[in-house]
Amino acid sequence: MLDLTMLIAASAGSLAFGVLAAYGVFRAGFALMRPQIQAPAVKPRPEVAGAS
Repeated sequence: MLDLTMLIAASAGSLAFGVLAAYGVFRAGFALMRPQIQAPAVKPRPEVAGAS
């Protein structure tokens, strides 16, 4: 009876680990496929020419 309990617990743990590992792989994959947000280029401010 103890062997059956250990077998069920091990299979449940293996299933949970597999699901979490697959979730991590898919999350990383979709994060890499997401278009990267580019920061807007800084617009240069016009400088007023000084009269000398």
